[in-house]
Formats: sequence, structure tokens, C-alpha cells
Amino acid sequence: SRLLGTTLGGAVGEAFDKTAKLLEVGYPGGPALAALAEDGDDTAYDFPRPMLNKPNFDFSFSGLKTAVMLEVRKAEAAGILDEVRADLAASFQRAAVDTLIAKSIKAARSEGLDRIIVAGGVGANKLLRKEIAERFEGEVYYPRLAFCTDNGAMIAVAGAMRLAEAGEVAEIRATPRCALDSLGVPEQAA
Repeated sequence: SRLLGTTLGGAVGEAFDKTAKLLEVGYPGGPALAALAEDGDDTAYDFPRPMLNKPNFDFSFSGLKTAVMLEVRKAEAAGILDEVRADLAASFQRAAVDTLIAKSIKAARSEGLDRIIVAGGVGANKLLRKEIAERFEGEVYYPRLAFCTDNGAMIAVAGAMRLAEAGEVAEIRATPRCALDSLGVPEQAA
């Protein structure tokens, strides 16, 4: 395996969570925001598609988060936030999904690949699942919704804490930005 692109700034899951917080729809942000977006017009706001025209396959959703924040502030100042909340959610979701799909397809085509695997928390997004399958000419694979999560490390730490409470020893070694080719089965403790 070879890394073709990565998140340089704000990650897409973080962008969903922060946009949901701005729109006051709850946490976790992805499902709440997507539910709100179903009642909105995804063309109401022309939010940027981050790094879409860059010649690489990297992502950054920092600019999109900022654009949403500015529009939320304008709507609050005008006293219309409640009226446009669903449109903001739908327009944000559209921009994020368009970016993910375009970059993923571009990367796959550049490598002559005919398969894409959608994973992570945002992999549960219905719009993403539907449209990547429609736009990509190859096969698209998804985990079951129960496995579309990016909180594995948090669960592992919670488990280690419970083990510690029971008198067991658990070692936690975090490796942020772990290289894909370095992943494997962890060594057994002696």
C-alpha cells in the first residue's frame, strides 16, 4: 500500500462536528448534521470545495469550516439562523462530499485502480455512499455502519482504564499519523 493523499489541515470528521456545533444540532456531529441537511437546499450556499484544483490528493477542510462559520455569523446577525440552518447544513455537506468524492476518484484514476474503500466516521454518510457509487466507474466498498467510526483509540483507552481499575496492566502506545505500510499485528506482550 502507498499513501496518495492525507489531511493537511482540518479533517472532514472534525469539519462535520464543528459545523454541527455551530448549527447547534448536537454531537456526534456527522449524523445530526446529515439529518438536518435532508430538509435543506444544498445549493443555497456556494461553499468552497477545498483543494479541489490542487494537483495532489491531499485534503484540508479548514477553509470550509471558516466559510460556514462566517455564514452562520451573518445569519445570526440577521436573525435568520433558524430559517437557514438546514440550508447551511445541506450546503456544507454537499461541499464536503463533493470534495471527498472528487479527490478519491482522481487518486484512484491516477493509479489505475478500479476499487475504492470508504472508511472512517464520515463513511456512514448516506450522500457520500450514494454519490461515490454513482460517480466512480469501478467498485466501491463500505464497512457496515456499525464499523464506520474513527473512535477506536478512545475505546481502547477506555478499555485500558477499566483493566487498570481491575488491577490489570495495559500498555497504550499512540502512533499519530502511522504509515499505512507499517500497520500489522501488534507484538504479544511477554
